Amino acid sequence: MQHRTITTQYLDRFRDVAGTAGELLPVTGAQRRFLLARRMDPSGRAAVVPLFFTFPRGSVDLSRLRSAAGYLAALHPALRARPVTVRGVPALRAADAGPRADRVVPRPGESAADALRRTLADWPAEGPPLRLFLAAETAGAEGREILAVAMDHAACDEASLGRVLAGLTDAYRDALGPGDVTAVRAAGELDSYREAVHLQLAAEARASGPGSLAYWSARAAALRPAPAPRPAGSGTGTGAARHRLPLATDDSRATAFPVLLDACAAAARTLHGADLVPPLGYPWGGRPAGAPPALGCFLNTVLHPATAEGLTERTTSWWDDLDHADTPFDEVVHAARTAGAAWPGRLDGLLTFEDLTHRPPLRLGDATGCETHLDGRPLQAPFAVSVSYGSDLLVRMAWDRNRFADHLAEHAFDTLLATLRTHTATAVPVG
Repeated sequence: MQHRTITTQYLDRFRDVAGTAGELLPVTGAQRRFLLARRMDPSGRAAVVPLFFTFPRGSVDLSRLRSAAGYLAALHPALRARPVTVRGVPALRAADAGPRADRVVPRPGESAADALRRTLADWPAEGPPLRLFLAAETAGAEGREILAVAMDHAACDEASLGRVLAGLTDAYRDALGPGDVTAVRAAGELDSYREAVHLQLAAEARASGPGSLAYWSARAAALRPAPAPRPAGSGTGTGAARHRLPLATDDSRATAFPVLLDACAAAARTLHGADLVPPLGYPWGGRPAGAPPALGCFLNTVLHPATAEGLTERTTSWWDDLDHADTPFDEVVHAARTAGAAWPGRLDGLLTFEDLTHRPPLRLGDATGCETHLDGRPLQAPFAVSVSYGSDLLVRMAWDRNRFADHLAEHAFDTLLATLRTHTATAVPVG
C-alpha cells in the first residue's frame, strides 16, 4: 500500500475542488504553513517580508512606481494571487487587483521609520501580496524618504526578492504598467508557475516517505522545548541588537551556515535555559530540478534542535538534515507527534541568512536606493536572528520583550557573537 503523506492527501483534495471552483492554484508546503499560521494568529496577521530603501526626498515618482509594481503583478501570478479555502482545502486564486503603492504620512512627532512600522503592523491579510509604502522623514532629517517594498511571505522567498527588485528597476525605467503585459505572456507565466508548484509538491511528497519521517522523528526526540509562552520580560514590543563582523576572505559562505546555527543555538540556550534543547527553524530550499524559474514561495522551514554539541558534530548533523530538507514542516511536526515527541510544533527561535551578493540594487530613475533595516516589527518566534552576507556579516537579533528581559536578550546576543568569534579560525573568517 502506497504511503499517504500530508502532501499527497492535499493534492488529492485539491484536485477534487479545483475542477468545480474556477481557476485555482495549489499551495506549496511552505505556503500551507504560512496560511495556517495566519489563521491561528488572533489578529489574522500575515508573515510579511519587507525591504527598506532610503532615497533622496522627491526622487521617487509614486505613480510611476505604482505602474511598475502593477506590471510585475500582472506578469507573476504569485504577486496577485489571494489565498482562499474551498471546502476546507487551502489554495490560491489569481486576482486581477494590482498591488498597493501608497504614501504614508507620519503623525506629529513620528519618524518615517515609525510610520512604516505602524503601517506594516496594520497589514490587512486580505489585501494584495505586494505593497509599497513611501514615507518622508520629518523636517531636519537631511531630506530623505524611506521606501518599503513589502511582500506576503506566502508569495515570495529569497530568490524572489532579487527578481522583484530587478523587475521594479526595469519596469520603472521603461515606464511599464499592467497593460504592457500581453495575454499570451501572462498565460505563459501562469503555466510556468503552476508547473513549478506541482514539481515542488512532487519533491515534497518524495521527501515525506517513511525513511524521512523516521529521520525527523529521531531528530525531534532530542528536543526539550521551552514551556508554553508566558510573560517573563519587563517590556512590550520588540527589542533588537545588531553588529557587523568583517569577513577575512571572499570565500566563507559555504562554511558560514553551520557556524551561524551553532551561534544561534548558544543564544537559544541562554534565553530559554541551558538544560533545554529549544527547537530552531531556518528557511532552506529553492526551485526543484527542472522547474521553471517562477517567482513565488519555494522553500521549507527546516527543524534544528539547539543541542550543546560541538561545531564538528553540528556540521555533520546539519549536512544530514539537508538530505531531508524537502520534508514539509507540517510532515515533520506530524511525524514527531506520532512518535510521541514532547514537541507541539512551536519554534523557539528562527535563523535567516540572506546573500546580498545575489541581490541587485533598486534603482528608480536616476536614484539608487540604499538598503536599510528597521527593527521593532512583530516576530514569528520568541526570538529571531537575521544574518546578511555581503562585504561583511551584518548580524541582527530581535526578541519579544514580553518574553525576555532586555538584559537577558542582550546577554544572549553577546553569547552569539562570542560563539562566532570562537569559530573564526576554523570556519567562518570573521573578525
